[in-house]
Amino acid sequence: MPLVAGVDSSTQSCKVVIHDLETGALLRHGRAPHPNSTQVHPDIWWSALSKAIAAAGGIDDVHGIAIAAQQHGMICLDEAGDVVRPAILWNDPRPARAAADLVAEWGAGETGRREWIRAVGFVPRPFHTVARLRWLAEHETTNAARTAAVCLPHDWLTSRLLGSRKLEALVTDRSDASGTGYWSVLTGEYRMDLLSQALGHDAVTPGVLKPSEPAGRTHSGAVVGPGAGDNAAAALGVGAGPGDVVISIGTSGVVSAVADSPIADSTSEVINSADATGRFLRLASTPIAARVLDATAHLLGVGHGEFSRLALSAPPGSDGLVVLPYFEKASNLARLRASGLIQGLTEVTSTPAHVARAAVEGLLCSLAESLAALMLHGARPERLLLVGGAARSEAVRKIAPTVFGQPVVILGSEELGASGAARQAAWTLTSTPEPPAWPTAAQVLHGEADPSIRARFDDARSRLPR
Repeated sequence: MPLVAGVDSSTQSCKVVIHDLETGALLRHGRAPHPNSTQVHPDIWWSALSKAIAAAGGIDDVHGIAIAAQQHGMICLDEAGDVVRPAILWNDPRPARAAADLVAEWGAGETGRREWIRAVGFVPRPFHTVARLRWLAEHETTNAARTAAVCLPHDWLTSRLLGSRKLEALVTDRSDASGTGYWSVLTGEYRMDLLSQALGHDAVTPGVLKPSEPAGRTHSGAVVGPGAGDNAAAALGVGAGPGDVVISIGTSGVVSAVADSPIADSTSEVINSADATGRFLRLASTPIAARVLDATAHLLGVGHGEFSRLALSAPPGSDGLVVLPYFEKASNLARLRASGLIQGLTEVTSTPAHVARAAVEGLLCSLAESLAALMLHGARPERLLLVGGAARSEAVRKIAPTVFGQPVVILGSEELGASGAARQAAWTLTSTPEPPAWPTAAQVLHGEADPSIRARFDDARSRLPR
């Protein structure tokens, strides 16, 4: 029975799954935690991967393996292949000014935005690697000067898995390359002039592999797949295709739609990204998601089970109570000073149940905003696939159809990013035209739509400082 392994090195933890290549059955799995920070030394990720592999029973018996990982984490390497500084993660808002400056350098107002869209398919935002390189060049000049190569978390972990420290041996895939800001989603090629504009000098970039092209072999002979960014891997894990919209509620909230071609959005609300199959993803996101539930449960002094019970005991719309879930600085200049807000407190709504329900509705409304942005750019959701850690919440599951206004699909697998990586490993081994079709259990949840919930949320959001 051929086995394949998939890895998901996310913000919070590293997960390893072992699947049967032919049936897709999950046979064993392991996990190890990551520190909660906006910058992490990559050695910590490698240590967690080693522990997760051991917890999964090892990988010496697998025929293929692929790594998915959090996107946008900037790893700088020197000429010897050593890490220059801890990786700056996607959720670090410090490069906000750097992103704005890079756009302005191509022209004032809409001119700079149009030039960036023409160059790479989107306008850079603070989480894109190109903005982080500019921040590094401005604030850590010695580290910037030492930087001889730039890669991302899944690129670096793949190189460690292959046992290589050579800069020219670094590889990546389309999905992670398209999040750098110096690889064009439109042409499939690097724009090294943009990297140099940000960093101040040239640097080595990973070679971009095709969706099922092998990266090499491990010491035990297993074929290593090209890997992917976490969102692309999750889409592969659920088997998403045109007409599917994946709503991922993890550390951040990401809404993505599969498309056959990229689009240009001058507002930057929708980001172009290549996927793990040769197609494209249109992405819209919110910087904090599942932790809204964590923070509110902590505020109420209850666990997640009791939190769900409280939320479901309050009426839809929470009798007018609204929670805006902006509990962290946003990754754009306009919302760096924004914070969470509770509106509509009355004697009736000042109960734990109302606060819990309003927090869940606020989180889902922020994701509904992202879904609306995708629909303005051509997404026509036939299925809403709800995934991520918070998708396990009973309250989230039952309230989601009410907020989104249509049924949602809950998939049986919880480790979709890791499973997507395993599916890619199987594809790399079999060399079939499309990834193997692994069956996935699904549950369809229905609910009565309530547009007033979103209307009150939008009204409260309009009062935020800008």
